[in-house]
Order: sequence, then structure tokens, then C-alpha cells
Amino acid sequence: MADSADMTLVAHTPITPKLVETLYLEAMTLADEARSYFDREGAADRGRLDPVARVAFSCESLRVTTRLMHVVSWLLVQKAVQAGELDPTEAGTPERRLGRATDSDDPVRLAFLPVRSREIIERSRDLYERISRLDTQLVPLPADGEGGGARALLDRLRSSL
Repeated sequence: MADSADMTLVAHTPITPKLVETLYLEAMTLADEARSYFDREGAADRGRLDPVARVAFSCESLRVTTRLMHVVSWLLVQKAVQAGELDPTEAGTPERRLGRATDSDDPVRLAFLPVRSREIIERSRDLYERISRLDTQLVPLPADGEGGGARALLDRLRSSL
């Protein structure tokens, strides 16, 4: 079987420049809204929370930032591929795929957060999930006409006889 250096990433659904640009603008707009809310506008909301909810508010702010950073990074890699600045094989390396982002481990605690913060949290989750689906559509296929899947298995069986 070919190693990952011999693989090319192919999407089941075309990831078009227009799609990438639209998602990039959405991500940057949401990042700006999140920064504005959590850093400035949400200060009064945060101040009205009990200490435990204040910690949850701060943790969720960090989770939103992390999700959005992963999304923007992934979209910039896609832009680089489309501009010919990055080879699709390089874009498929683990460090250039969508990073892992975690959700709150206590959804009940989220219910006590201000409405605006919950809206931003949900929008960041939604965007991350959409990008995650696109990222999982990028599947490694053998390069240079090498057989993959069933063909590779058949070739291995033949060579063992």
C-alpha cells in the first residue's frame, strides 16, 4: 500500500473557490462578533453571573475562539491549494487538516449563560461542524494510478500465492 506521501486528497463534493470564500467571510465575521461580544459587550453580562457561570462563560469564550481559529486555518489552507501555493498532498497532512475542537462537557451549565453568548457558541459550533463535514470529504486516493481499496487487496492476494 502507498504511504501518505504518495496519496492525493480528493473531495467527494467539490470545494469550490466560491464556497471557500463564502465560508471564510462567514468565519471572519463570526470571529469579529465573538471577539467584540466576549471582550467588550459581554462584560456586563459576565458581571451578572455567579462565579461558576463566570468560569463557564470564560471557558466557552475560549472554545469559540479555538473552533474559529481551526476553521479559519483550514479555510486558508484551502485557499492556498486553490491559488496553487500549496500542493493538495501537502494540504492533506494531519497538521493542515481541521484541528480538533471540544464542546462543553456540561450542557446544563450553558443554559445559564446569557442568550447572546449561547447564540455565538451555537453559530461557532454549526460552522465548525460544516467545515468538519467538508474536511472528512477529503479522502486520500492513490497517486500515479496505483490501485487502492479492493484492487490493492487483490494485488496483495496475488503476490502472496
